[in-house]
Amino acid sequence: MIENLIKKDMLINVGPQHPSTHGVLRLIMTLEGEIIRDTKPVIGYLHRGKEKLAESRSYTQYLPMVDRVDYLSSFFYQAAYCYAVEEIAGLKVPKRAEYIRLITMEFNRIASHLLWLGSFLLDLGATSPLFYVFREREEIVTLFEELTGQRMMYNFYTFGGVKKDFPDGWIAKALDLCKKMPALFDEYEAIITKNPIFLERTKDIGVMTPKLGIDYGITGPNIRASGVDLDLRKSSPYSVYGELDVKPCLAQSGDSYDRYIVRIAEMRESIRLIEEAIEKIPGGIPERLRVKKVNCGCNQDECQHCGFDMQLVGKKVNPIVFKPPVGEATSMIESPRGITLCYIVSNGTNKPYRVKWRTPSFSSVQVLPELVKDKNYSDLMPIFGSLDVVLPEVDR
Repeated sequence: MIENLIKKDMLINVGPQHPSTHGVLRLIMTLEGEIIRDTKPVIGYLHRGKEKLAESRSYTQYLPMVDRVDYLSSFFYQAAYCYAVEEIAGLKVPKRAEYIRLITMEFNRIASHLLWLGSFLLDLGATSPLFYVFREREEIVTLFEELTGQRMMYNFYTFGGVKKDFPDGWIAKALDLCKKMPALFDEYEAIITKNPIFLERTKDIGVMTPKLGIDYGITGPNIRASGVDLDLRKSSPYSVYGELDVKPCLAQSGDSYDRYIVRIAEMRESIRLIEEAIEKIPGGIPERLRVKKVNCGCNQDECQHCGFDMQLVGKKVNPIVFKPPVGEATSMIESPRGITLCYIVSNGTNKPYRVKWRTPSFSSVQVLPELVKDKNYSDLMPIFGSLDVVLPEVDR
């Protein structure tokens, strides 16, 4: 009788309302018992036409929409868009504004990684770390709220710089947080890193070889966990990263565990970069800089107190009549999930002719079927969660 049984595959849908897909993603999966034989991602549920919307809005009107491409790393998408526009328009950014951008981006990287860590462990059944990471993330979000007035979608960068300086006392609070966070990361690692259940669920699970990652265009922590030394902050420095000692965080195995290890290391590295940037920021803390400007008052570009590099915006642009010359530009930055690319074509009007986004989460979704093929169904969520996919970034 047993020999006569017909083996049949089972077709199931995961999502689009599944709590572990971190958004509205649908996976059409073919299972043979508990073994995954085929996976087809279905995307587009969060498509908002972000690229097409740019063509009917001025450069400045589109700026707030950029925040919403990936709501967890808004600063990075603002930066990518501003750098591309600034290249076309020939706008020079003061060094103080660049340092402010860098500090806010690195804090945003930590906040994004913290939220990933909590949700990833929640996928594995651990609830306590979710409360821990939100405790720390709240302090970063509070700093952003003091600086920008927003807890999400900050709309803080502008063409040629930033909209305002750090408030009084902000840098002191940021440094206090930087001193406190390494001990908290130690606490996370004490709970998680050697946990036998966590090791069983992640070690040698979802191994991504360097060749597979490169073939699929994987970037960021996911490819660095496979031993590929690709970090734009080091290899192709933008902003003022070239003035800092950036140390890319690498691992070798390329499994779900190493992707966790790399992101923990990146949060520590971001803390170090923030402290180094605060130490090197031209003009120092805002309170002292204001006093120096009042006592100097020369307003010369070469002045070390009120010169160009001490400004927040280089050349101010009128948002109504701002028309970059005909041309095109591409900017690439290292966001929390990988390389984010913004390509802009200008036809000389006040509206972009074309805006194209290349987002890292899209590639991560495409490689998922390769990582889960012939694995147990129970390994799906540890593998997918370790990739840190944000669905609005995929669909745009």
